[in-house]
Amino acid sequence: MSTRKRATETRWLPLILTVWLVACISSPATAQPPQCDPSRVMTAESCAKCHAGEVSTWQQTPHFQTFEQLHRNPRAKEIARNMGQRSIKRGNLCINCHYTTRQEGDRLRVVSGVSCESCHGAAADWIQLHNDYGGPTATRESESERHRQERLADSIDAGMRNPRNLYLVAQSCLQCHTVPNEQLVNQGTHHAGSADFELVAWSQGMVRHNFLRTDGQFNSASSPERLRVMFVVGKIADLEYSTRATALATERANYGLTVANRAASVATGLYEIQQLIQDPFLEDILLAFARAKLEINNAEQLNRIADEIRRLGIKFAEQADGSRLAAIDSMLPDKARYR
Repeated sequence: MSTRKRATETRWLPLILTVWLVACISSPATAQPPQCDPSRVMTAESCAKCHAGEVSTWQQTPHFQTFEQLHRNPRAKEIARNMGQRSIKRGNLCINCHYTTRQEGDRLRVVSGVSCESCHGAAADWIQLHNDYGGPTATRESESERHRQERLADSIDAGMRNPRNLYLVAQSCLQCHTVPNEQLVNQGTHHAGSADFELVAWSQGMVRHNFLRTDGQFNSASSPERLRVMFVVGKIADLEYSTRATALATERANYGLTVANRAASVATGLYEIQQLIQDPFLEDILLAFARAKLEINNAEQLNRIADEIRRLGIKFAEQADGSRLAAIDSMLPDKARYR
């Protein structure tokens, strides 16, 4: 496709989105899949051996505190009752997003709130790769750059969601913050996702844990260049998961209308970003979404388009140069909005 034709099609996006806001999708409403395989969970204690600062920071967050607090929360109890659930910590309705579980024999046990492995993947298959700096006496400081690149690639291939690629981290957030469960919203009266979720603001406040950028003693802030990439990546991942959520709706009700509107709104925001940065990956993402029809019985197409958005989002995160994205600085949240 020529650059001129692509640009022409992209300019039609705001009109297309306005037309689509009224529709939603029909397909089987399924429960949220596990954040990580319980049979491969090592628990946060395994991470704390090398990442004491990160774990200490996590222990001050709602992600950690949900283990002791959520099942006592009156609103959470109400939602569980609406869904016919007797226990918040049993069954997959609540635990897949709010807890980390571990398989112990034939029993699935909740071991913590949203933890290291909830975001970075169950560690059994990659923790040794992640810890190997080139031999029994090697350290992070002595590791060669070639070995580091191989170690990170091997760890990611084994299931680690490493912040080396920001899209992997954004996926961890959005697969829960879009609440992919129609019944939980329409019947349970759970909210249909975190409407104000934005990756920079939600990751750079109390949950920030960037100790490895220093000597392990300081929780360093992200650079402006990284924040720019993070902002765009967060929007792309939001578009992917909002599209997937829309594909689960079976009725024209709160859930379907909310997630369809969210997908369209995020795409409009990405269109505005694209006018400033003119990125080829982002243009292809917008063109992919422009082919989608947010209408009943179109789940197969929507999920296929979400897969394409994911593929392009990972590529964008791999290749984006934050020093070239200064044009979006006015869009980034002020530090006062960090959560």
